[in-house]
Amino acid sequence: MAKNIELLLVESVENLGLVGEVVRVRAGYARNYLLPLGMAEFPTEERIAELQSARVEAAAKADALRDEQEAILGKLGGIVLTLRRPTNDKGILYGSVSQRDISDALIQGGFNVGISAVRLSVAIRRTGNYDVPIQFGKELRDNITVVVESESVIEEMADDASEEGGDAAAQETAVDMPAAEPTEASSDES
Repeated sequence: MAKNIELLLVESVENLGLVGEVVRVRAGYARNYLLPLGMAEFPTEERIAELQSARVEAAAKADALRDEQEAILGKLGGIVLTLRRPTNDKGILYGSVSQRDISDALIQGGFNVGISAVRLSVAIRRTGNYDVPIQFGKELRDNITVVVESESVIEEMADDASEEGGDAAAQETAVDMPAAEPTEASSDES
């Protein structure tokens, strides 16, 4: 059975605590990660008092970040993200859609969602509709719908529309991200 030890965090560690907090961690985690990287040290009363102001500042930043993340999740509610990728005739992608692709598309659409917030268990390799969780921390979580479409189908529709003189229809299918709220980034792409 691993022995837990107490350490004082010298900097904030995600999913562990804020700077200035005394936390209990397993000995191997402390020995192999926290102590060698200078993220923690053994607690003393003097050092705890020194880091008190840094802790108050880190707590204020954490609260501001949480408020920002809640606002992002509020805006993401009901959004449908459409990604177009080349596929074969059976709808299998030549490649995949990963967390990075989804994060980049959301950032391009004006949502500050990092790669780690996109909780995709496996990369998407087929066309279709997918519910993808967006999660900040332990409690803030919401789903978005990601629609993966084939580029070849889009190109065929565009060719058919241009033959009929419907260039507006071809431009309409080229919009990458229909959002609940129009953003400047998505309007510049069309």
